[in-house]
Amino acid sequence: MSEPSSEQLLQGQPKPQAEHRLSLPTMMSYGFGQVSEAIKNSGFNIFLLFYYNQVLHVSATATSIALALALVFDALTDPIAGSLSDKMRSRWGRRHPFIVAAAIPLSITFYFLFNPPELDSELGYVFWLLTFAVLVRGSLTFFQVPHLALGAELARDYHQRSTLYSFNTFFGVMGAALFIPASYIFFFPTTEEFNPALLNEAAYSSWALFGSGLIIFAIVVCVVGTYREIPNLQELTSENQQNRFSFKQLFVEMGEALNNKSFRAIFFGMMLTTFILSVEGVFNPFMGFHFWGMTTEQLKFVPIGSFVGLFLSVIAIPFVTKRFDKKPTLIGSAFIILFNVNLPIVLALSGVSWFPAQGSTALLVVLILSASITAFFAVMVFACLNSMFADIADEHELEVGERREGVLFSARAFAVKLTASLGLIFGGILLDFIQFPRGASLGEVSSDVVWQLGFIVGPATSVFSVIGMFFYFGYAIDEKRHTEIIDELKRRKTSKVD
Repeated sequence: MSEPSSEQLLQGQPKPQAEHRLSLPTMMSYGFGQVSEAIKNSGFNIFLLFYYNQVLHVSATATSIALALALVFDALTDPIAGSLSDKMRSRWGRRHPFIVAAAIPLSITFYFLFNPPELDSELGYVFWLLTFAVLVRGSLTFFQVPHLALGAELARDYHQRSTLYSFNTFFGVMGAALFIPASYIFFFPTTEEFNPALLNEAAYSSWALFGSGLIIFAIVVCVVGTYREIPNLQELTSENQQNRFSFKQLFVEMGEALNNKSFRAIFFGMMLTTFILSVEGVFNPFMGFHFWGMTTEQLKFVPIGSFVGLFLSVIAIPFVTKRFDKKPTLIGSAFIILFNVNLPIVLALSGVSWFPAQGSTALLVVLILSASITAFFAVMVFACLNSMFADIADEHELEVGERREGVLFSARAFAVKLTASLGLIFGGILLDFIQFPRGASLGEVSSDVVWQLGFIVGPATSVFSVIGMFFYFGYAIDEKRHTEIIDELKRRKTSKVD
């Protein structure tokens, strides 16, 4: 059978859905695009709040509120980006034009976010932060949502989807695992004047330029490596499908997505889990320095554990998901991560005599091992989640008669970012509530405040993470059900042609 022409694709003629398989270079190129989001996430999760709070002396509450408002704006643009990319018709497919267009704005706004001019007031820095956080997140949205939706179009095989998204997760985690220690080594070495080294304000300009360049490079690799697959991508599948964007139609499409049982299970589970992760994310930059007593020179070794876990997970995930299927793999992996992250924190909080001391080499080894286990199972969690959303897209097509990967992935992103914004605000308020001092050097924070820091990141938030995981039990698509969905879609398209 010959491949359909571009003209046939644009006319919405049916194509085989399950036969086409992706090459390894294509999957790796697709996954490498996630490095751009990893750079942005590293900047936001590790450096941004620390920079504005500890270096520029903006209150944690004000910083968190600004970041949360940016997240709300970002969440509102997600469904728009998803719906627009669903309806896009071009010779380059539905997703690639948006991915290409996002590269330059994302890199430029990322640079200026960490390079404000010298301002006279705290409020001025808050407005600068809000403006450029909105621009960075808005630019990322028009990469992230079409990129995730592209994965559902590229991989149609039930198990290859998990493999494809495992590469996506692999490069995302690996990008952060390389970018963060590289940042410490080349831009933020510990000195007598700066400890923690992230207090060095002068280093942020060249560091942000480095990150901006990596963002563009990752997106270019993704586009070039997946370009050859454009003729094989699925186009609009219904002659009655809405080609023009409208907010009324967008709300209808979002409502229809929520009618899907499996979508609701993942949707609400991710909402609660993301809220907790966002609260913890506010505290995480302070944990390495003040709770664990590490320097940047020590912390740069922690990603070694992540690398080991990453490589082993990419090898293991096709076998694990085939053996246990996606839902059991997701739930089991999430519980293991939660236990693994909490164990060293609880032991440190308990003050057991045999647990390694702050800043010791033995403690560093514990953190490296913990990072390895977390990375191994994190790849499985996110690969399964994204693959499950792609399977939901097939079931949703069966329900509504249209391909809406963009709407489904954007609805998920909308919920995640909206709850993350609330988590940011709550986390910032908690940081001020425990009276964490601004501009504090290592050893200057009281033991009571350090203990509260660990308690919040560890046991206090983990209860809610467990509750969020139980939502995932409502997911109802396994391999058998997915095969039935694909067979029915084929039957409908064959009968339409006849």
